[in-house]
Amino acid sequence: MPQEAKSFGNKRGAVYKDKDHPDAIRESNITAAKAIADAIRTSLGPRGMDKMIQSGGGDVTITNDGATILKQMQVLHPAAKMLVELSKAQDIEAGDGTTTVVIIAGSLLNAAQNLLVKGIHPTIISESFQRAASKATEILEEMSTPLQLSDRDSLLKSATTSLNSKVVSQYSSILSPLCVDAVLKVIDPKKDTNVDLHDIKVIQKLGGTVEDTELIDGMVFNQKSAGTGGPHKIEKAKIGLIQFCISPPKTDMDNQVVVSDYAQMDRVLREERQYILNIVKQIKKVGCTVLLIQKSILRDAVNDLALHFLAKMKIMVIKDIEREDIEFVCKGLACRPVASLDHFTAETLGSADLVEIVQTGSSKIVKVTGIANPGKTVSIVVRGSNKLVLEEAARSIHDALCVIRCLVKKRALIAGGGAPEIELSIQLMEYAQGLAGVEQYCFRAFADALEIIPFTLAENAGLNPIATVTELRNRHSQGEKTSGINVRKGAITNILEENVVQPLLVSTSALQLAAETVRSILKIDDIVICQRT
Repeated sequence: MPQEAKSFGNKRGAVYKDKDHPDAIRESNITAAKAIADAIRTSLGPRGMDKMIQSGGGDVTITNDGATILKQMQVLHPAAKMLVELSKAQDIEAGDGTTTVVIIAGSLLNAAQNLLVKGIHPTIISESFQRAASKATEILEEMSTPLQLSDRDSLLKSATTSLNSKVVSQYSSILSPLCVDAVLKVIDPKKDTNVDLHDIKVIQKLGGTVEDTELIDGMVFNQKSAGTGGPHKIEKAKIGLIQFCISPPKTDMDNQVVVSDYAQMDRVLREERQYILNIVKQIKKVGCTVLLIQKSILRDAVNDLALHFLAKMKIMVIKDIEREDIEFVCKGLACRPVASLDHFTAETLGSADLVEIVQTGSSKIVKVTGIANPGKTVSIVVRGSNKLVLEEAARSIHDALCVIRCLVKKRALIAGGGAPEIELSIQLMEYAQGLAGVEQYCFRAFADALEIIPFTLAENAGLNPIATVTELRNRHSQGEKTSGINVRKGAITNILEENVVQPLLVSTSALQLAAETVRSILKIDDIVICQRT
């Protein structure tokens, strides 16, 4: 037993020593969780590597987004799954920092493992780590710089910092303004404290390059216009959204209609034709010129005969509007969904200056602009030369939008480039000097564990990690609180001058969530396998 462990005993001087089985379980849990953290460590930072993930169906994804990598990994160990859930929680809370949170958790588990070897009780370690995380959050809030949403420049810097670590980093100067404008259009900066990202629709369209990505101040439909012979461009459009079908009624699945002769058959066809024609005439009478039809499961939402009549009456039809998109469409177009023909009136229609079908690459989209009473919604059409780039561009835009959302929630910025982690490490070390006994040991271990972020950033950038972190610590000891690792120049510089900033919420959320997960893993002393019933 190590000599130093003897000071951490109870009053009788006996060292806390757990039974062998809980020790083995804890060891197994920590090892499995650390393996997950090590797997994605190489993807941290602007010089981080990408991972190619192949699913069981043969689909390939290239990404360096921690949440995406972990979501698609086949993780079997229950403790390792907790780190996958941790990454998801950070993605929901902040949207960015999903790799950072897992690396911090892995480093804290490593620190906890060393403390367990010294004979410290897991409950003491977990409680000390929780207190250290709370103290770290206070220090971060003192270090942060307040931000006004009218300060567009700072918002752009935050979005660019997020995009610089992605596969599409070379397009960050194009995508950053686009993300900032999208968020500012769907919120009221004076009173809103959150952003509903469902109000920003991201549509992926193959063809062109990421440079062709555009923000549409209006609405875009991925579905092309249905039928042939209908109008391709409508000015001063009146837009209706219907949830009923323009097709002949069908019997229930169990029933069937038997037609015995041709005269009856002709009559059925005539009735169907008249039924559809009446619906189309009613739609035309209301003054609708663009008709959106909700997707139907039980029968055709609109059949060929109906499309023929609608085209003759110069009504543009966009069918297969998904059920979950209905709220977004109504909000954006200021129209109301109509479930029956009797309620289809002029008051339910939305208005727009122009609805046109636009060619994008090999396919077409329907673009609606100049909406009369627009709701707070926007659409982003993402372009890419191939499916892998397109999907990664959409993921990167989502992360950048989340960063701006973090700044709307908590309007404060801190430096990036490993600066806050080193500053936290130094300040927590100083704070630990005033603590007594075992808690001081745990605080120091927590402070040491935070150095993993600058260490990994330096390692991934091809620098000497030990020399770089040592120099960074010296700079911070001299009072240079904003010194960080500049991976482009391969040196320690004032990171704020390089415009590397991140939202305060990303860092505070990462620390608190990582500490909570580590607490949960440390408190597990057995795994019980249940039989399936």
